[in-house]
Amino acid sequence: MELNLQKIKHVHFIGIGGIGISAVARMMLYNGKIVTGQDMQEGEIVKELKKLGIDIKIGQSYENIPEDAGLIVYTIAIDNYDPELAKKIKHQEKIPVRSYPEMLKIISSEKYTIAVCGTHGKTTTTAMIAQILRDSKKDPTVIVGSLLVGEKSNFIPGESKYLVVEACEYRRSFLNINPKILVITNIDADHLDYYKDIEDIKSAFGEFVAKVPEDGFIICNPNDDYIADVIKDANAKVINYHDYFNKDLKLKVPGIHNKKDAAAAIAVANLVGIDREDSEKYVGRFPGTWRRFEHKGTTRDGAEVYDDYAHHPTEIATTLEGFRELYSKADGWNLTVIFQPHLFSRTKLLLNDFAKSFGNADKVLILPIYYAREEDDGTISSEILSERINTHQDYRTSEAFGSFEELEERLKSQKFGEKDVIVTMGAGEAFKVGDWLLGL
Repeated sequence: MELNLQKIKHVHFIGIGGIGISAVARMMLYNGKIVTGQDMQEGEIVKELKKLGIDIKIGQSYENIPEDAGLIVYTIAIDNYDPELAKKIKHQEKIPVRSYPEMLKIISSEKYTIAVCGTHGKTTTTAMIAQILRDSKKDPTVIVGSLLVGEKSNFIPGESKYLVVEACEYRRSFLNINPKILVITNIDADHLDYYKDIEDIKSAFGEFVAKVPEDGFIICNPNDDYIADVIKDANAKVINYHDYFNKDLKLKVPGIHNKKDAAAAIAVANLVGIDREDSEKYVGRFPGTWRRFEHKGTTRDGAEVYDDYAHHPTEIATTLEGFRELYSKADGWNLTVIFQPHLFSRTKLLLNDFAKSFGNADKVLILPIYYAREEDDGTISSEILSERINTHQDYRTSEAFGSFEELEERLKSQKFGEKDVIVTMGAGEAFKVGDWLLGL
């Protein structure tokens, strides 16, 4: 059934605290609609939405849906964490229902859409593209999977034809988007609670590539084996973002991976008529995003505290390389990582990759696994990961803790000084330990 958003006055969001769906909530509010929502917990995103005047109920229930709602938008994660509620909302016929990915389809259908996908780096690349286009007065609409520094928002309204959107591969969600320019940062094994294997993942990316029209563009590294397979039958023109790579580019965010993301963003800018010299100047202003190499503060004893969203082995390794660019071991810096694994399935299937990804850390303190949408079958744990990390080191760098409280008790006796960097890391709630440290 076709949905006419212009006629809808009230939109209710289920799982409104999700980083993607919350951007659509902001968009609906910006467009003058009444917006309400519900979520399981009151995190940072929910707090920011409440500041905008959005009425949000904590706790998921069908009874929380207002009677006058003209549209229900739900997070696809609800199928896992509350299947009964998912069944209720999908089978009622009173109010139109759309998933977050289906809303992206509606939003992108009438825009010149620049979609950014990939296993790693898509949030930063999306935000960098937004930085360049906004600084060059292209006035894009932006939906990104993090909060932009400054605005503290994951949605930027724009009046031009351009839509810049982060496109997530989980459950093939990105197939709802209609891109004119598609950026593929990389392809790696992830979301293995949904995908069978890397070939299944590649098939999803291949379907997305096929959606780009002949007069469109695909920006990627065509020499990557996985990507080469995905783009081999592409109709659109393929552009190698390495042609725009500048090893001497000055960025505020460290790491070679960020320079690669910047190259992809500069390639996009070139396609929409922005001079490369200007693009490099604008992307050099990019301050980063929330929970990506985010400096949280300095402890009373002088230790630097950061937070990062990295939750996949490749992300962890590249992020820690970036930290070592700023805080070299040769200069006497000690790097302690407080890591919370995300999902039992990811931790188990990528266990050995995780174990090898912390090579740049001096200490790795492991919190209990953030299970999110899964149940514990007893075959994987933080203790198992910690032991495996120690098999890859010359000495025991890692220790697992049974709770946040247990870790905090240990940290009270730990002396951190002016040559210490502490990084909380993961897609769950490890950042709370950093906040606790700064509050001592």
